[in-house]
Amino acid sequence: MNIEAIRQHCLSLPHTTEQIQWGADLVFKVGGKIYASVVLDDGQLGRLSFKSNPEGFAELIERDGIEPAAYVARYHWVTALPPHVLHDDELRSLIRASYDLVLAGLPKKRKQELLSAPARRRKTSRSSRRRSPRRTRH
Repeated sequence: MNIEAIRQHCLSLPHTTEQIQWGADLVFKVGGKIYASVVLDDGQLGRLSFKSNPEGFAELIERDGIEPAAYVARYHWVTALPPHVLHDDELRSLIRASYDLVLAGLPKKRKQELLSAPARRRKTSRSSRRRSPRRTRH
């Protein structure tokens, strides 16, 4: 899957938002919590990170092209290096599983708010994805 296909899949999941974070990472969130991120920086373009369960984490990091994610591996996050060794269907399934894990881990009140509200997505424009958000003075 290329970056745009990953983006389209993530945005198809209910209540997903996207934003640029840490300079050049496109992150996808549900309820304000990240469930997947893709590096947009030329040096590491296409590195995809997502959450897994403990058993899936152990299996995934045994595969070539998948490694424990920097800083968050202790929470069972993995990084798939480009070109992705996972088939598109498997990658979609793993992203959905990450989404489900993060959604399940949200506080009860926040989860109920999301599940009772109509599914809405906030999209950023293509031009704003390429640069850092501007800070406003108060």
